Amino acid sequence: MNSTLKWKAISVATVVLICLYGLIGLPDFPKSLSMLKQNFTQRIKLGLDLQGGTHMILQVQVNEALRQDTAVLADDIMKKLAAKNISSDQPILVSDTQLKISNVPPDRIADFRATAGDYAQTWDLSPAPGELNGYLLTMRQSQIVAVQDRTMTQSVETIRRRVDELGLTEPVVTPYGQGDNEIIVELPGESDPIRAREVIQAGGQLEIRYVPDPTPYPSQAAAISAKNGILPAGTELLPGTAAASGGQPEAGESWYIVDRVPIVTGRDLRDAEPARNTQRPPYFMVNFRLTVEAGRRFGPFTESHINQYMGIILDHRVQTVAVIKGRIEDSGELEGSYTEEQANDQALILRAGALPASIKYLAERTVGPSLGADSIRHGFQASITSLLVVLIFMVVYYRSAGVNAVIALLLNLVILLAALAYFEAALSLPGIAGVILTIGMGVDSNVLIFERIREELRGGKAPASAVDLGFKRAFLTIIDTHVTTVVSAAFLGLMGTGPVRGFAITLVIGLVANLFTSVYVSRLIFDWHLAKAPRQAELSI
Repeated sequence: MNSTLKWKAISVATVVLICLYGLIGLPDFPKSLSMLKQNFTQRIKLGLDLQGGTHMILQVQVNEALRQDTAVLADDIMKKLAAKNISSDQPILVSDTQLKISNVPPDRIADFRATAGDYAQTWDLSPAPGELNGYLLTMRQSQIVAVQDRTMTQSVETIRRRVDELGLTEPVVTPYGQGDNEIIVELPGESDPIRAREVIQAGGQLEIRYVPDPTPYPSQAAAISAKNGILPAGTELLPGTAAASGGQPEAGESWYIVDRVPIVTGRDLRDAEPARNTQRPPYFMVNFRLTVEAGRRFGPFTESHINQYMGIILDHRVQTVAVIKGRIEDSGELEGSYTEEQANDQALILRAGALPASIKYLAERTVGPSLGADSIRHGFQASITSLLVVLIFMVVYYRSAGVNAVIALLLNLVILLAALAYFEAALSLPGIAGVILTIGMGVDSNVLIFERIREELRGGKAPASAVDLGFKRAFLTIIDTHVTTVVSAAFLGLMGTGPVRGFAITLVIGLVANLFTSVYVSRLIFDWHLAKAPRQAELSI
């Protein structure tokens, strides 16, 4: 064997050893067989459709984030107007992205416009229709898109962190659909999908707001009636329970009058942990700590509202109404009728990050382990059957050269599976389809090469020359078919989700491996065979 063939053989052997190590690890005799099988099953991760699990589609209510930004603007601009002694009516939220300020003094309109000009980059100022001294602040479209994008990105990352804290393996959390603010969540192998759904779906949107009236009203009508038919400016009604203000845990739903603008939100949360509620055994509560920046806001507020009330609100429900007994810097507690598991889950939700908006449950599909086992069995049978039929055809039709193709195809599969193991990619049912398609592409490459070699042999070329010309002339065609397919699969991977992406990834890896096996490895086997054969020997093809 000449030095060129020797180094080619060493390079192929190195690739094979690397792939085998990725698939089965190092052998440990005498327990090698059982250990290798166990290593293989652990390193090839299965997708949702093969090992069972839960598939969910959630919708992020992005309008809530827009409304919250508008409410923050209302509070901020009123503080600036008060600092400049500009009187006006309390801002009114006309919509999620529009704020109206009425009765600006005519002699202070210029100062008002200057103050509103501080927000000119994200808000447009215009006269309010039908009002002489009223103005509208409307969020610009670019800012609306930015808030929506930020909300979706933060929601995906928050849900992913929650899934990770649950200890789920190979989860899929990614935007879904086109412009519908939906997120697809796949949890392969999740043994308790109900709890996972509750943790993922729970909004975890924490807010601390000022409560001007701690009375728990039995209904919305009763609350409005108690205020002579008009709620105080800048307030709204939120549901809760009588237990939130110290009533019995089993008490029914009540309504509270709270400020619209939160003092701090879940974005300001630093940590959360469960704790036993010593005042109301056997229940638990959740202690939370705020960031330094939130503490700077929270401290002055609590100091200026001593002996007044604040409410801790989670997912637009009042959880606790507490009297402020002194300055509070950076900590608080979320009381409720929590069991230990509920307190742990609630702390997990808050610790993993608060969602910028609540999420709505749209759909759920659960795949049982037995269905996944059936998919594995049928997919394995289809792959083996197609592979055997192809291998038999290649050996019968191309004789000894067909054995060359068989070796190349088997090595192609080994490289493909090893790549999945190294990248920790999950093999799904569409991925198995990608494997089968890869087998077909591998056969196509070998057929192109073998037919070119046959043409050269029929033209009177010597075996070595025919092999050399056959590979060279088939190479451009093989590259062309593979590149076009890889580009198509790449677009599927970038734009698709879940099963479509699994199919694309498997196909791309298989095609790249096929270029190596059909062109490099197959050529090495031909050259090795010709180097050992007598000069006048015929090529079995």
